[in-house]
Amino acid sequence: MDVILRQAVEKLGAPGDVVKVSAGYARNYLLPHGMAVEATPGNKKRIEQERVRLEAAENSRRDVAQEIAKQIEQISLTFAARVGDEGKLFGSVTASDLHQQLEAQGVKIERRQIELHEPIKALGVYRVAIKLHADVKPEIKVWVIKQ
Repeated sequence: MDVILRQAVEKLGAPGDVVKVSAGYARNYLLPHGMAVEATPGNKKRIEQERVRLEAAENSRRDVAQEIAKQIEQISLTFAARVGDEGKLFGSVTASDLHQQLEAQGVKIERRQIELHEPIKALGVYRVAIKLHADVKPEIKVWVIKQ
């Protein structure tokens, strides 16, 4: 049975792909969960129109993200922290700290978009990525200096 995928299905395909699956798999899993529709001429036309609409929306989101990225790439954040003898911080610089500083400079993003996998615990200069879109990841420069 031929079906048109409405969303990505692992080991099967991406949205909009026409794939051949067993009738039982389509009838019992893909169709009831809304993951696919039967590949009729009317559904093919409808899915194509939906794909065009989604691509246009995705392009506009990417354009907005690129505008914000230009603003973010100009930013450099500085944190003054108390340090021990070996240059290790008392405490750390976290994604929340970065988020507060960015909001203070007028950048409106969510904290979870900051890709700081573990807190900064030493002096130095760091580059931290901000995930605005799947294709747009500007980096900010973070300076951690001695207080």
